[in-house]
Amino acid sequence: MSPSQPAAALAAPGTGAGLARGLTRQTWWPWARRGITLVFFGLITWLLVNHARTVDWPAVGAALMRKPPAVLVAALALAAASHALYSCFDLLGRHTTGHALSTRTVMGITFASYAFNLNLGSLIGGVGFRFRLYSRFGLSGGTIARVLSVSLLTNWLGYVLLAGVVFLAFPPTLPAAWPVPDAALRALGAVLVALAGAYLGLAGLSPRRSWTLRGQTLRLPGARLATLQLAMSCANWLLVAALIWVLLEGRVAFTVVLGVYLLAAIAGVVTYVPAGLGVLEAVFIALLGSQVGETRLLAALLAYRTLYYLVPLALAAVLYPWLEARSRRRR
Repeated sequence: MSPSQPAAALAAPGTGAGLARGLTRQTWWPWARRGITLVFFGLITWLLVNHARTVDWPAVGAALMRKPPAVLVAALALAAASHALYSCFDLLGRHTTGHALSTRTVMGITFASYAFNLNLGSLIGGVGFRFRLYSRFGLSGGTIARVLSVSLLTNWLGYVLLAGVVFLAFPPTLPAAWPVPDAALRALGAVLVALAGAYLGLAGLSPRRSWTLRGQTLRLPGARLATLQLAMSCANWLLVAALIWVLLEGRVAFTVVLGVYLLAAIAGVVTYVPAGLGVLEAVFIALLGSQVGETRLLAALLAYRTLYYLVPLALAAVLYPWLEARSRRRR
């Protein structure tokens, strides 16, 4: 993001009121965000420590070894489908920007960046690796930023729509210690569904198609592209939730797993822990531990991390130097 405008520029000549307002606008949100992050991270840490003391880790390992081969094969297929679908997100950015990189190159860069993003965090994987590789293949910084913004928007559009539908129609049952009533979750769901609908409405009906913000031009996609963004993203979130549901061997309803996974995903973003390490497990244990059993639940989540995080990371570690070599040959 571009730097904030200096606070002094917001002040009226000869007065301190504008300067005070500018400073307030600049300083309150970063501190509030840090505070929210610390509180949330503290809650997650407490949950982790509290549960880790009571887990029978040898039993978790044994439960993992008892997973039927058919379950693991189905889970691996779902993981592969999700990564393949996510690798197409940057193709939407290619369509928007009109750059000339091949489909194979774009999907390879997206796959590698996503695998590093899952394991190392978004700044290193999602942003750093994309800028590095796309720039090596000759794209300008502005083009890369637009491709990245389309991909990120696509990913979270699906989250907004799915979370809205799930919270509105199938709100997950929260522990008694979490003071969030069903009515609040349903209201949040209605807001999220409305936001997704507003995006589609703007894409199809708005006469204005672009805005300039701090020197960057934001272009609104057409209705067909916006619908494709939502469909691809929803499908990807559903594939990941289905992967966890398969590893749980159907012990709880799919809509329940989906709702818990969506809550865990946003918790991982708020706490900003690389790979969401421990955050996803803590949320699942808090919401499903009593229904599934902590041993089975942790075994399923360990298998999920192996298939969805570590296996793609190993492939990306091989793919990355190949992409670097291709970029050198291209230059």
